[in-house]
Amino acid sequence: MVRKKILILNGPNLNLLGTREPEIYGAQTFEQFLEILQDKFGSQLDTSYFQSNEEGVLINKLHEVGFSYDGILFNAGGYTHTSVALGDAVAAIKTPVIEIHISNVHAREDFRHHSYLSPKAKGIIVGFGLRGYELGLYSFL
Repeated sequence: MVRKKILILNGPNLNLLGTREPEIYGAQTFEQFLEILQDKFGSQLDTSYFQSNEEGVLINKLHEVGFSYDGILFNAGGYTHTSVALGDAVAAIKTPVIEIHISNVHAREDFRHHSYLSPKAKGIIVGFGLRGYELGLYSFL
């Protein structure tokens, strides 16, 4: 069986998971959680991880894998609500993208209620904490 290639792509400030606002984002680092995901899905999915605080770097990564991978889980962080360019990059690639948000953005500030990614995404997972990434991986099985 050929394992599907999945990229987990995280945007700005998500490198601070585990220390940044743990009451919203939890106390676990993403690297710790990624080990759990790879243990759980490793026999079925070839999962890689990339994080950047820079918009252009995220766009370049989408372009790099967006025609050869089987899926992308993308948490664009604050860029979700501001970046037309990231929305355009998601629309330009062939690989399906699932938009992920750790917190329930609709229960937060008004500006977080709009996403430039959602109209171009295969689906959206919002408000389930880090478990949202797990749910996203299940969708690619």
